[in-house]
Amino acid sequence: MFKQPKQIRKPLGHTQHKAENLLKIIPLGGCEEVGRNMTVFEYGHDIVILDMGLQFPEEDMPGIDYVIPNTEYLKGKEKNIKAVIFSHGHLDHIGAAPILLKKLGYPQVIGRPLTLEMVKHRLEDLDRNSSKKLKTLYIKDLKEKVSLGNFTLAFFQIDHAIMDAVGVILETPAGTVIHPGDWTIEKNPIGRKELEYTHLQNLKKPTILMLESLGSINTKKQVTEEEMLKNLHKLISEAPGRTIIATFSSQIERIRQILEFAAQTNRKVALDGFSMKLNIELAQKLGYIKIPKGVIISVEKTHEHPDNKVIIICTGGQGEERSALPRMVAGNHRHIKIGKKDTIIFSSSVIPGNERTVQRLRDNLYRLSDNVFHSDIIDVHISGHSNREGIKKMITDIKPTYFIPVYGNHFFLKEGARIAYELGIPKDKVFVPDNGSVIKFTKDKAEVLKDKVASNYVFVDGLGVGDVGEIVLRDRQMLAEDGMFVIVAIIDSTTGKVKGSPDIISRGFVYLRESKDLLAQTRRKVIEIVEKTAKNQEPINWSYVKEEMRNKIGDFLASKTSRRPMILPVVIEV
Repeated sequence: MFKQPKQIRKPLGHTQHKAENLLKIIPLGGCEEVGRNMTVFEYGHDIVILDMGLQFPEEDMPGIDYVIPNTEYLKGKEKNIKAVIFSHGHLDHIGAAPILLKKLGYPQVIGRPLTLEMVKHRLEDLDRNSSKKLKTLYIKDLKEKVSLGNFTLAFFQIDHAIMDAVGVILETPAGTVIHPGDWTIEKNPIGRKELEYTHLQNLKKPTILMLESLGSINTKKQVTEEEMLKNLHKLISEAPGRTIIATFSSQIERIRQILEFAAQTNRKVALDGFSMKLNIELAQKLGYIKIPKGVIISVEKTHEHPDNKVIIICTGGQGEERSALPRMVAGNHRHIKIGKKDTIIFSSSVIPGNERTVQRLRDNLYRLSDNVFHSDIIDVHISGHSNREGIKKMITDIKPTYFIPVYGNHFFLKEGARIAYELGIPKDKVFVPDNGSVIKFTKDKAEVLKDKVASNYVFVDGLGVGDVGEIVLRDRQMLAEDGMFVIVAIIDSTTGKVKGSPDIISRGFVYLRESKDLLAQTRRKVIEIVEKTAKNQEPINWSYVKEEMRNKIGDFLASKTSRRPMILPVVIEV
């Protein structure tokens, strides 16, 4: 049974609005890509937001640091936001918080202690002392309920690859939303029973299950925690040299398990990676883990111990350029140089979109070490995302009125919907959303509105948020593909004739010293275009002259090389 709460808490600014009998669910991100997860729930005047995640840049986004959701829909509605709920502390769920919370006027934030502490540190990293502006509500007991205007917020336990991850329940007069966030179902977990979700059948109907669907195409049998730990312990015990384990910095439970094994086998552990050290520090401060005394050493002191008694747990398993493992592979690490006897273990899954980067990292590691292990050859990781069978179990346990597959590219969502159809949920009760879709619910019916809200990418580059748009990105893509070609022509303003020979600068197009014939032809072509264009003009329209240079030199170079660089004409009048 769904247990009654100890108390109902009313956060700051609680008011009750007279609202129309209508619930809107609007994903602003996470339904066409992996990451950028953010969903808006709106009932009358009241708004509740779940998560504010970032998406890491794809290969066609040169120079972009990360991508965040577009909050244009919330402009002018900031005072209606009752709360932002954070389901867990992964960056695809909290990474955009520093930017978006500030933009929305720092609304109330709700989450579990570790999650909110991670959000605060994220804010401090971007803007010192900004975390002091947060109005935080820490959920210390999952039996709590929180009143948020027309929403009643409750929680339920889920399994995921980070401590303090929770599922969210939002009860409204039009229906009850059940959203596990990112989730899995751990088989035969150590020290507790496997989670069941049948109690969620008893929630007020109609129920709307929004289910993360990354596992909808995964038909592999799920690895148990016992099997994974057994394999890890065996590899560490048999390692001829140092053991280097690459995992996510948020895998606090996994790190704790390795630390305990190290203490039992008289080994030392070095943590390498700023985010990893920070997360362990936060977990210690909250009392979530206890580190065995004398086990942890600094990376610079690893050489003081026998190699086969040293474990290095580091970040960088996704190939992130500045993280610890890629720096070791590149030979740029100050203290660790990988040798043939070292054992490298990838205790992490590959985030969709990172496949090529991880493959290059593995290739380079296999050249350096004779002992590289990952989940393709031995079970050394449990994914934080369920498989196809887990999705079937979740739907069967909950028996929702409506089903909305979320989180992932469109094909993940479509496969999630297919599972729901197979389990007997009618097609008119299943909605496959895009980013920006508006799904409207009343007590009796539901529909997807024809009009969508703005959900296009907002690019973050350095300190710039949204100033790199589609046009700038297209320019970067063009520069990356065919380079640029700068033409500097000095023109007599009275006669319209070119003085001397035009200067040419080529970057990423052709190597000037080896292209003398092409350059000579191009110079002649520039003179011809300028003099023909400027002839009989009084006064000379220099914008038109530059446009003609850009177009005709572009066509000329394309005809000669089958490449079209970005042409930048510079005209100097004398």
